Amino acid sequence: MSPFQAEEVATNPAPSSTSSPRQDEKPELEAEIELGPTEIRDIVRLIQCPRCSLPLTEPVTLPCGKSLCKQCLPVPHLRANISYPATASRLQGFECPFPECAREHALGDCTVDVTLRMAMTAMKSELDKARALALASGQKTSIEQKDQWAVAGISSLQEKEAAPRLVEGGKLVATYTLVEQGGLDYHAEVTYTELAAPDSDQLGADALVLHQVKASVRQEMDCQICYALFYDPITTPCGHTFCRHCLHRVLDHAAHCPVCRRTLSVQPLLHRESCHTNERVWKTINHFWSDAVALRKQAIAAEGHNEVSGFDIPVFVCTLSFPSMPTFLHIFEPRYRLMIRRALEGDRTFGMVLYQRPRSSSDRNFTELGTILRIVNVEFFPDGRSLLETVGVSRFRILRHGTVDGYMMANIEKINDISIAEEEELEVSETRQANGSAGGHGGPADTGSQDGAGSNLERPRSRSSLGPLTKRDLESMPTQALMDFASDYVGRMREQSVEWLTARMMAIYGECPDDPAKFPWWFASILPVKDEEKYRLLETSSVRERLKICCGWILEWEATRW
Repeated sequence: MSPFQAEEVATNPAPSSTSSPRQDEKPELEAEIELGPTEIRDIVRLIQCPRCSLPLTEPVTLPCGKSLCKQCLPVPHLRANISYPATASRLQGFECPFPECAREHALGDCTVDVTLRMAMTAMKSELDKARALALASGQKTSIEQKDQWAVAGISSLQEKEAAPRLVEGGKLVATYTLVEQGGLDYHAEVTYTELAAPDSDQLGADALVLHQVKASVRQEMDCQICYALFYDPITTPCGHTFCRHCLHRVLDHAAHCPVCRRTLSVQPLLHRESCHTNERVWKTINHFWSDAVALRKQAIAAEGHNEVSGFDIPVFVCTLSFPSMPTFLHIFEPRYRLMIRRALEGDRTFGMVLYQRPRSSSDRNFTELGTILRIVNVEFFPDGRSLLETVGVSRFRILRHGTVDGYMMANIEKINDISIAEEEELEVSETRQANGSAGGHGGPADTGSQDGAGSNLERPRSRSSLGPLTKRDLESMPTQALMDFASDYVGRMREQSVEWLTARMMAIYGECPDDPAKFPWWFASILPVKDEEKYRLLETSSVRERLKICCGWILEWEATRW
């Protein structure tokens, strides 16, 4: 800092957060947001809980995107007709208190919203400071609640109108104080009569308070991935908030929260139908910084355009591969040698799609869906050939493709399963349809074993007893029962030493997994059925659907011995 700069700082100190604005600052503060009665009411409503109407305390953002106080959560109950995943955090749930949602939320998906809690704390702190100044100056505001029926244009049903209340502070501080005292319903509208204190600056008081509130809250509104203002914020079940497109990128690599590393149960594509925007945070940002939101939107759109201007990934047209399962490849064609060398120099990934015979000259010779493979190990031979060991990462759909140096390149979109909450809803829907709403198969409330399966669940049975006899029977079975039926079948086949369950196959693909999410991929990798049948698994979006397909194979195998 130069001596001249130091002198300027010394003679023009920065104003403190509680000091009054200078006269030349007033027009700038007033121009930020037009502070009419409606605008002030909307700002204070950002702080209120829609259930208790008090300032949000330990706010929780529900999976539907709506927020409320932690103490305002409905009383939880044991969830029925759910056998997968049935983890401890998902055994209890509650009906959403907001009529526009009314879905059942797992209690484990509803933790304190860290960003909203910090923002509310910052906002309340600045309003408390402003209220202290108002008390010292003697400024007061008369607030009168409007009759909600009259606001709606309907004749009032009230016997008498509510009397105006005299509250310390300007309009903004007084409205917040009234909320804090429990005197203003969340949905209520108000009118103001400001009573000026001697020598008070009525015009600039609310503008200054708003300016300080915005400056304080702004510090809490940056995404911890891109370090910019939130855009289309999503709050994870662990309570951390990120931009939707930022979290999408993170989930491309790992299903863990970037802040706390908790495993996330959200749908990885983050569709708005299942992964809702945090309404309270998004409303706050749009209300306070609408110009910055518009700039963020333009920047994200430009970034997306640059990403899709070229091809995403090289694609190998060869065989059928599955997520989490190994695929071994012998690379000998010059075009694929080049492709693999470039993949090794990059992120070691490429796509694998199944070859299919084209029906006409205009048809393509590969399937639309495939699996991204990551190179785990490679062994080169002196003549240029190589042996690759790869593992499946995720599924994808080809959007467009072209040829580069003899091999295929493509733009793709990732394919992911529905969220855990939607998986549970699917199981409840299908089992209830077959068994009635009384409960049918047990759920977590009947849990009697360590694996989370209910003691009254329909357990897998052999065909000689009461097991599923047709594919239609599979529709009504709990997800865990489907898994048990399939794994018991594998156990019986191993006892019979069938040729597709040899020690060599176990060495390649591992032992039979007890995770329902991994079992279908493992089962399809070792069961000798046609690739066209196995390809059906890539088209599914839920663990339950894949388990039903696998159990259907078992029924056909036992009936016909393919």
